[in-house]
Amino acid sequence: MLPYGRQQIDDADVRAVVDALRSDWITTGPRVSEFEEAFAAKVRAGFAVALSSGTAALHAAAFAAGIAPGNEAIVTPLTFVASANCVRYQGGTVVFADVRPDTLNLNPQFVEAAVTNRTRAIVTVDYAGQPSDIEELRALAHRHGITLIEDAAHALGATYRGRSVGGLADLTVFSLHPVKHITSGEGGMVTTNHADLAGRVRSFRNHGIRTDHLQRSEAGTWLYDMVDLGYNYRITDFQCALGASQLRKLDGWVTRRREIAARYDGELSNLNSLQTPVVLSDRESAWHLYTVRLRLERLSVDRGEIFRALRAENIGVNVHYIPVPWHSYYASQGYSRGQWPVAESAYEELLTLPIFPAMSDRDIDDVLTAVGKVLNHYAR
Repeated sequence: MLPYGRQQIDDADVRAVVDALRSDWITTGPRVSEFEEAFAAKVRAGFAVALSSGTAALHAAAFAAGIAPGNEAIVTPLTFVASANCVRYQGGTVVFADVRPDTLNLNPQFVEAAVTNRTRAIVTVDYAGQPSDIEELRALAHRHGITLIEDAAHALGATYRGRSVGGLADLTVFSLHPVKHITSGEGGMVTTNHADLAGRVRSFRNHGIRTDHLQRSEAGTWLYDMVDLGYNYRITDFQCALGASQLRKLDGWVTRRREIAARYDGELSNLNSLQTPVVLSDRESAWHLYTVRLRLERLSVDRGEIFRALRAENIGVNVHYIPVPWHSYYASQGYSRGQWPVAESAYEELLTLPIFPAMSDRDIDDVLTAVGKVLNHYAR
């Protein structure tokens, strides 16, 4: 089975982790800040703060933005649940706004209509790796005095109008899960150009305490002060050693993802029963996902049957994502289907094809052959 995504670990990564394990610091040591500095430089942000997962990073960003009971945050419905859950963790109310029909990113027009005097933040997601409409959303957010959080879990290495994703929003969140562009096993990162927001994130990951063990060791003191109610969202030194080693290979890996996407675009565009992804001319996708949309009116079966047929061909297709308001928890909170027609309609058509840097040209051929075989078989 060819998976839709997977990590790539080489000998240099293994050596970096082993070196960390043999050092004096296994967790909360010097490799954390070294990774953060390298990451910030890579995405051209003023500050980067590493955390134990992408979800922890989202939670920390929601905290730094000041989301609290009585507040609202506007979120896309077409994402993984963590993008919305971070608002709920802080006691805030999630307000879902629909997406653009072409990129499936949050639609600024719907965001504008959803803003109230209780809105504290916008959480936009760079769907599949293509940056959101950041300038429009940033102008909207600043006009209303609210914080823009960019969930860039899919978009490490992407560019928006010639600028790297990571220093464009008030707070940008990345995931370091194994299927993402680089991995630390589990891990996340928050980047920002605001020292005060970085400080709030850094404290939040450490129980709300301003100093960590390494800092107190270097200062020769036992004193510390908890200033906020935080969490233990710290990341280990050996995870950061892996992340830093992986970061050095990011450019090559993003290039390979773009090569695979170009092959898919070139050959799948000949099939009239699917639509290839739309990428706008002023941005470059990092291609975390390659999602096609089935033209179901031109097929004799539904998406589920196409999914099963491709899996039978050993192509590990997937679907991203079940709309967040459809999940049982959110349904129990009063969200009902049919309020976000663009996202909900797109979900019924979406299918994710394998894309990751270690894919060989033969792997790509296998995917294209299987997709052509299945769709031609079920064509009306």
